[in-house]
Amino acid sequence: MPYIVRRIPFNIKKIHKATINDVYFVLISIVSGRPLNSTAWCAMPEDKRIALLIDCDNVSHKSIEGVIDELSKYGKVNIRHAYGNWKSALMSGWEEKLHPHAIKPIQQFAYTSGKNATDAAMIIDAMDLLYTEQLDGFALMTSDSDFTPLVMRILSKGITVYGFGEKKTPMPFVKACSQFIYTENLEQVDEEEKPSETSHSKKSRIELRKDTWLVKLLRTAVEQSADEDGWSHLGRVGQYISNKTSFSPVNYGYKKLSDLIRVSDLFEIKMKDDNSGMYIRDSRK
Repeated sequence: MPYIVRRIPFNIKKIHKATINDVYFVLISIVSGRPLNSTAWCAMPEDKRIALLIDCDNVSHKSIEGVIDELSKYGKVNIRHAYGNWKSALMSGWEEKLHPHAIKPIQQFAYTSGKNATDAAMIIDAMDLLYTEQLDGFALMTSDSDFTPLVMRILSKGITVYGFGEKKTPMPFVKACSQFIYTENLEQVDEEEKPSETSHSKKSRIELRKDTWLVKLLRTAVEQSADEDGWSHLGRVGQYISNKTSFSPVNYGYKKLSDLIRVSDLFEIKMKDDNSGMYIRDSRK
């Protein structure tokens, strides 16, 4: 059967800007005979590429499943590196997590007693990735504030930094990240554990309203993103909060900001656009 060559209407001067998806849809058009502007061949938005770097010396292995689950909401974790001295017995917990989660161990010997060589190795690797890979985000799993300058350097390149650390993590690192989640809120609970023993229980209405920092943040975000009628779309509120702080509703026991808003009872709520959009307004008005 002879091959039929079809003429594809695209600007050859711009072909150098084509992505893999563009080439894919051109080939599909050639085979099928369907035009490139057909709605059926519109490219879907690509997932964000995220690099997960783990400081195993300063964070527990118990929350790794939760961390990966959380990052999966934002994109694909294409790079997963775990740093530490894997000859140490302290790494046994982490060692069991490597293969199930496709994490690459990076060996780093402690050349000097009392010095954390893992930090330097992780920072060097992060800078290499920053300039050699086309990444949309970095996830740093550590409780060490020494990584704060690294976070600020990555942010200066316009790349999002997701931080994960234990509740002992110093505030400079917490506040530097685009978003920070305490790993205790992401730990997997064994079936035999009682619900009262979990550390990620949801904050009650009273507890949320007693958190003055949270109340001020939410009210300011709603005020700053309000329309002329005083109502704020929840999406804009969330974006304002994300641009300003490292806040995450997960630290309060809620998967979504909307759930936290409802429980706090600080705002009037109404649904628009056939219940597809949530709008809120300060209940004091």
